[in-house]
Amino acid sequence: MSSTLKATATEAIRLDKFLGAAFAEISRARFQKLIADGHVSVEGETVDDAGLKLKPGQDVVVEVPEAAPAEPRGEAIDLDIIYEDKDLIVINKPAGLVVHPGAGNETGTLVNALIAHCGESLSGIGGVKRPGIVHRIDKETSGLLVVAKNDKAHQSLSEQFAAHGRDGRMEREYLALVWGQLERRAGTVHTGIGRSSANRQKMAVSKSADAREAITHYEVVAAYAAASLIRCKLETGRTHQIRVHMAHLGHPLLGDTAYGSGFAASKSKLPLKAQGDLSHLRGQALHAAVLGFDHPRTGKHLRFEAPLPEPMARLLASIKEG
Repeated sequence: MSSTLKATATEAIRLDKFLGAAFAEISRARFQKLIADGHVSVEGETVDDAGLKLKPGQDVVVEVPEAAPAEPRGEAIDLDIIYEDKDLIVINKPAGLVVHPGAGNETGTLVNALIAHCGESLSGIGGVKRPGIVHRIDKETSGLLVVAKNDKAHQSLSEQFAAHGRDGRMEREYLALVWGQLERRAGTVHTGIGRSSANRQKMAVSKSADAREAITHYEVVAAYAAASLIRCKLETGRTHQIRVHMAHLGHPLLGDTAYGSGFAASKSKLPLKAQGDLSHLRGQALHAAVLGFDHPRTGKHLRFEAPLPEPMARLLASIKEG
């Protein structure tokens, strides 16, 4: 069912800016669309100019249509929910779960699961009842994801992710198992990353015009004979960034068949039990362990940690024991 919002201007101000401030639960971009679609009136007259300058005392009415049904459809899939409120939900995603439907993965995704779980608490992103995906992690990477339930949360979280922690709000840490021992205990990889010219399904360090800046900070948590546990912090969010950068350093992730295929023989250097545990690892040994951000409504800083998933924890334990 549609809803009606009413407010009176108290100063000379742009229409879209006034509405964005008066009704914080709806983004300014969404109001611009509502104005363009003829859902906003000023003093009883429908207007279609988001930049219209309101005068003090003018009454504004907005008819907000009911959010359209979600597509794709919801599916009953178990979720490891770390935190949830009316604005957002934080999930600990298992390895193997695709975040968003796409070619070859039309069903069984995190989005399908969230639509079913959140139900009517999804007030709509851009007028559609769907979860607001503001960041993704690879299918075979496990760990923390935050998802918006409404326009305002989506806008705020998107801005925080775009800044990648440079403004102090966003915090993201990954744990990874990589082959060998790194020469430096800590460092920064700063390159361009673009599509691989040899395989368009892969990314690569590149100096081409279409490459995008990528910055990864890493530190060694523990080093063993054949592998190391490292912590990574991202200053950018490029596709496969950690996997590409670690391979670039000559230390690809364990279990990464795309970027570490040349290290398949290194498996024999692991303790016997670890070799078996690596065979049972689903994908690369990469886990989004820490996620922090400012809450879009309250401004309170939230910080979450997720322990290593059982297969990766078991592999690490086997490497330690060896």
